[in-house]
Amino acid sequence: MAAPPLLLLKDIRVAHGGPPLLDGAELSVAPGERLALVGRNGSGKSTLLKVAAGIASADAGTRFLQPGTTLRYLLQEPDLSGFATVRAYAEDGLGPADDAHRVQYLLERLGLAGDEEPGRLSGGEARRAAIARAIAPRPDILLLDEPTNHLDLPAIAWLEEELDSMRAAMVIISHDRRFLATLSRAMAWIDRGRTRRLEKGFAHFEAWRDEVLEQEETEAHKLARKVVREEHWLRHGVSARRKRNVRRLADLHDLRRQRRERVAPQGAPRMASFDAGGSGTLVIAATGISKSFGGEAVVRDFSTRVMRGDRVGIVGPNGAGKTTLLRMLTGELAPDSGEVAIGTGLSMVTLDQKRESLEPSATLGEVLTGGRGDQVHVGGQPRHVLSYMKDFLFAPELARMPVSALSGGERGRLLLARALARPSNLLVLDEPTNDLDVETLDLLQEILADYAGTAIVVSHDRDFLDRVATSVVAAEGGGRWQDYAGGYSDMVAQRGRGVEAKASRAPERAAAASPSAPPAPRAAKARLGFNQRHALQSLPAEMDRLRARIAAAGATLADPGLYARDRAGFDRATRELAETEAALAAAEERWLELEILREEIEGSG
Repeated sequence: MAAPPLLLLKDIRVAHGGPPLLDGAELSVAPGERLALVGRNGSGKSTLLKVAAGIASADAGTRFLQPGTTLRYLLQEPDLSGFATVRAYAEDGLGPADDAHRVQYLLERLGLAGDEEPGRLSGGEARRAAIARAIAPRPDILLLDEPTNHLDLPAIAWLEEELDSMRAAMVIISHDRRFLATLSRAMAWIDRGRTRRLEKGFAHFEAWRDEVLEQEETEAHKLARKVVREEHWLRHGVSARRKRNVRRLADLHDLRRQRRERVAPQGAPRMASFDAGGSGTLVIAATGISKSFGGEAVVRDFSTRVMRGDRVGIVGPNGAGKTTLLRMLTGELAPDSGEVAIGTGLSMVTLDQKRESLEPSATLGEVLTGGRGDQVHVGGQPRHVLSYMKDFLFAPELARMPVSALSGGERGRLLLARALARPSNLLVLDEPTNDLDVETLDLLQEILADYAGTAIVVSHDRDFLDRVATSVVAAEGGGRWQDYAGGYSDMVAQRGRGVEAKASRAPERAAAASPSAPPAPRAAKARLGFNQRHALQSLPAEMDRLRARIAAAGATLADPGLYARDRAGFDRATRELAETEAALAAAEERWLELEILREEIEGSG
């Protein structure tokens, strides 16, 4: 006999003042159950999880939690205000019988010391603190909303093992297929406001979903044919037998109602990339490139060749320098030594998955049109914005919705829509899978498979890299990087291990974990303050301005008669060139310092 559920949601309806987001949704969680909650972006996954956690109310339906059951919920955007330290925030989730030492253990494993001030945390650090708070008490039920966001590959692997060792029942929302396949034992699929359940893990979900939708389409076709047949009877075959006619006419009205009220499945997003024309066969050639900061090598003597059509994945732990390597390969950052040769005819499009380029107050339509009219230029051709929105599953009424009201997944789709409208032959994607639903991920993978150009991808998503990468560049430690043929699993097979955390942190963690060791002086953890964030954003424009001044001074000094004609002007131009070159070197060094610090804090590469 099956154990009674610890948590039960029944006939949940949530409308938010418009069409129902959830309409008759259900969720049942038994002791020790591992449930993956999946659905399209904007389908109501996070809303249902909040109702389950008791922090949001449904318009209708019932929620039952077994008395004495402990439940913890991991929010996507935790609020640490009101706590003096990260440790105080994490310990606040403990019950009287819980072990406070477990909080410190979890914080250390997640790269935090515990004494950080919440107001100075990055979004990634706040999320790690929230993970520690959620799992420290060993609750009966864990509700996890995108637990792998902001985590690097070593942290994801550790979290998988930690969760797998726990006895708690879990409901997990995640865009990481492998994470779900490892942990889930059953599925709850939100589709058109309702939930469907599969008593198998995520590995079986896609085949089951396709089978359900195919069967539904068959039933809809049968219903349509039956309506046509009955309408023909109504026009041509009514007999004198009144009772039989009344009943059959009532049945016809019911059939019409069923067809009218049927909510068709959302179509698949239709993405297409637009080729800007062929690049040269050789896209990027890096020879012996190195980059250091403060005596620490970020990239050391690395060489690689990227050919047209390659799909290159870049992997490594937080702070390894993935973004620094990427910017050198694409020509945005000069190496200290070595050379990067960029191929001919390149037209590059970069996908900003940090969503920083989306103005919160701008509407969805304004983002796609650039605020100019109602036309989107897709591959150089004008197209109405509402038509283009439909390709990415945005309803026409969302055109005037501000970006701030979109879910994380919807913002991801919006960025894809904007990026893919531009012609390109080199795609640079930084964490492109964040918050995307399974169907959108499938389409993105198909685009990359069919893309005529070249793609470079920074990602922590192992399944995505296995599906798209033709080679992987992995951080080996100490600034060393190595090329491996194939996807992430191929890289693991060749290396004999996956991506590991930075070794430089191990002594600090070991000292902190030892209760008998005296407290060692601990270097202050790097954090981006307001001035640092402002500098990181403004320095690229400043460096461009300095480069323009250098070019102008160089052009002045290129005049062969300047020295003889205007000795003072020649000296002034020479002095200005030297000063500007020194200022540019200082700006580049400052930018690199802040970029490495941001990589380590944000975990975005």
